[in-house]
Amino acid sequence: MINKIILTLIAIFLANSAFAQSRKPNVIIINADDIGYGDLSAYGATKVRTPNIDQLANDGISFTDAHSASAVCSPSRYGLITGQYPARKDYLWGPLMLKEPLSVEVDQLTIADVMKEAGYKTAIIGKWHLGFGGREELLDWNKPLDPGPLELGFDYYYGVPVLNSHPPFVYVENHNVVGLVPEDPLVYDTRSITREFDEKFGLEVIGGGDAAHELYKDREIGTNLKDRAIKWIKENKDDPFFLYFATTNIHHPFTPAPRFIASSDAGPYGDAIHELDWMVGEITRTLDEEGLTNDTLLIFTSDNGGMFNRGGQTAWEAGHRMNGKLLGMKFGAWEGGHRVPFIVRWPGNAPAGKKSAELLSNVDVIATLADLVGRDLKEHEGPDSVNMMNAFKGIEGEPLRDELIISPFYATHLTIRSGKWAYISAQDEGGFEGTRIGQHLFAGAAAVGFTGQINSDIVDGKIKEGAAPAQLYDLDKDPYQTTNVYYDNPDIVEKLKAMMTETMSE
Repeated sequence: MINKIILTLIAIFLANSAFAQSRKPNVIIINADDIGYGDLSAYGATKVRTPNIDQLANDGISFTDAHSASAVCSPSRYGLITGQYPARKDYLWGPLMLKEPLSVEVDQLTIADVMKEAGYKTAIIGKWHLGFGGREELLDWNKPLDPGPLELGFDYYYGVPVLNSHPPFVYVENHNVVGLVPEDPLVYDTRSITREFDEKFGLEVIGGGDAAHELYKDREIGTNLKDRAIKWIKENKDDPFFLYFATTNIHHPFTPAPRFIASSDAGPYGDAIHELDWMVGEITRTLDEEGLTNDTLLIFTSDNGGMFNRGGQTAWEAGHRMNGKLLGMKFGAWEGGHRVPFIVRWPGNAPAGKKSAELLSNVDVIATLADLVGRDLKEHEGPDSVNMMNAFKGIEGEPLRDELIISPFYATHLTIRSGKWAYISAQDEGGFEGTRIGQHLFAGAAAVGFTGQINSDIVDGKIKEGAAPAQLYDLDKDPYQTTNVYYDNPDIVEKLKAMMTETMSE
């Protein structure tokens, strides 16, 4: 009898082991909003503490030369979703607002399509910011918002449709505004009942829909999105799942839950980082409790670098450096605008505690996930995406990327990375143009004059007379872009210009 029990237990163990080996790994992408290279203690921050995100780094690989496809939110998300440089679309340089149509073509392969075709349950929870509807007529927020995420391979969508600083300040679930009632529709060009916070704009752009607006409570957004993500994980844990969790943290306005207020040494900006870290910890704790940790590939990254808005300036004055020592800010072509944290935790595959200098981009995710599920990409699918599976597994070798195109806000400042070289097509940063402290859009040469950083083209917060017409930096020798070596390396300049032209003409 005992032998029979032992044999039965062995059979169950072997069956479970075979199941575990045959099941495809779950995938979670946490795409934080405006988290800069220096916003995490794992990447050197001292005025904020991010123990949960740091633990991801301790358990996996931290990339030190990872970039968003754009230094701007919507184009960056487009690159992540499609594996295509956003600069290939002539209109996709800035953020998409509430009247913009869907920026991704419905027949265009997305990361969700790749995973859904492989048998995964798929969801996006959080900030969308890629538009809704077609181009034939003005978007009507009172009707089904399609096409949208559900037409791009996602089985489920819940979240903030545009962003937390611009209207409408409502939630959308699948195709519909949550809580909207026919007798109280959303109406363009009227004032909404939305709560006011500093660096929250557009309250006069769309109003009505009071019941829907009432459900949107700024200090509850992080908790609400986190709860929705955890609920979806638990509901879909029995099948392989793909979750794209796009937080609004830490985009302005900085409205963390009351428990996080004054918890950091960097003002509301830092408090929002603490809330984000807690959200990440709640997700990873859920994976532990549900026995999913070892079966889940988790990627943590950001849509672009940190912003030097009023909240960012307060954090800076407190000693926090949102982009570390990197030059530049969100929206700009300098490294601070698009070099971002990128952490991969994948137990049994990604070596724990490793740092990698592999050049990669969020545009590479689709090719890497396609490799994960055995999907061959056709020539037009994820055309700019490079398979980073070896990098995710910590396998050293020749660089996987020959070059990388990065788009800032202005097309004039299109940027290319090739090996150690970074070439920017024009002077200054090519992003926000605020010129004095206290302005929401403070950036560029003027901000460099304030921060005390050094760049050879800048004197007293202005581009000096006689500066080169474009910029070239040797990032091996000069990672903080202190010295423009454009005139010293004409052959490199011409080579990179030609590479950029050739790549963008393909």
